[in-house]
Amino acid sequence: MPRLLEAVERERICAVRRRSSWGPRLIAGEVGHPHATVWRTLKRAGISRPPREPREQPRLYEWPCPGDLLHIDTKRFVRFTRPGHAVTGDRHRTGAEKRQRVGYEWVHSLVDDHSRYAYSELHDDERAATVTGFMERALAHFADLGIQPRRLLSDNAFSYRKNGSLRELLQAHAIEHRFIQPRRPQTNGKVERFQQTLKREWGLGQVYRSSDHRAQALSHWLRYYNERRPHSSLGGRPPISRVHNVPRQDI
Repeated sequence: MPRLLEAVERERICAVRRRSSWGPRLIAGEVGHPHATVWRTLKRAGISRPPREPREQPRLYEWPCPGDLLHIDTKRFVRFTRPGHAVTGDRHRTGAEKRQRVGYEWVHSLVDDHSRYAYSELHDDERAATVTGFMERALAHFADLGIQPRRLLSDNAFSYRKNGSLRELLQAHAIEHRFIQPRRPQTNGKVERFQQTLKREWGLGQVYRSSDHRAQALSHWLRYYNERRPHSSLGGRPPISRVHNVPRQDI
């Protein structure tokens, strides 16, 4: 390569990079070579980008029976009066639409660790009273399925950790309340993953005329998710297959 920089200049550029961690433009100003030349030199030396820290390996686990552990969390969604840019690609809004304060709504979800069966409700807030009411109805729903919850896992939100009415409800049902470590949402990963699916398939999977129409579709999508949608971690079977013990796996 006749136009390749001399080894001394290449080493000089690399030395500045190692000493300062500067980008190619700053290094070019110090060494007196064009930005593109500095970038190519760093790339050939393998130091054009800082080394990435190795990703933490996931710690997979699954409780043996339905009800052994339930995961709870909320997901916020924007209200709207017409389809938004996420599904139409059109970001134009009129002045009246910009002045309109449509607000938010929250999907509260409870996911069984063993079966991945999910129960969700849509509410205007995520306050303590709303969480307790949701939890009471969710427990009744799981009881109708023959599931007796034993443990509940949540993050450290105020409406979970400081909620006295929720604490009393869980004590009345002999349910142990566990909390994840701060800044460790991976521990609550099953409900976090469910919420990604919820957003992709229910929230953005259809073009709704308004958030009210989206809300009406939630129960239909949940029924599909629990009873028909194949789940990769369940060998392509839906969550209900582990709730009703159809294959007699618990005998």
